[in-house]
Amino acid sequence: MQHLQKSGIVHRDLKPENILIEKDPSTEEVTALKVADFGLSKIAVPHEIMMESCGTPAYVAPEVLLKKGYEREVDIWSAGIIFYTLVCR
Repeated sequence: MQHLQKSGIVHRDLKPENILIEKDPSTEEVTALKVADFGLSKIAVPHEIMMESCGTPAYVAPEVLLKKGYEREVDIWSAGIIFYTLVCR
C-alpha cells in the first residue's frame, strides 16, 4: 500500500516569542505549549517548493535566507534553534 502524505501548515516564523506556555496556577507545572502568530504561515503540500523569504533571520533555515527555495522542514530547523537556545542559556 502506498504511503500518502497530506498537506500541512508551515509556520515559517517559529521563534521563542511565538511559543506560549500554559502553567497550572497552583503548581506552576507546565501543562501545555502552544504556537501563536500564524501571520506568515502557509498550507503546503508535500514537496512544495516555497520561495518567499520570510521569518525572523536568527531562527530561519539557511535556504530561506539564501532564497534557494525550501520545503516544510524549515520549521524543524527553527525548532532546533529554539531548543539549542534554551539548552545553552
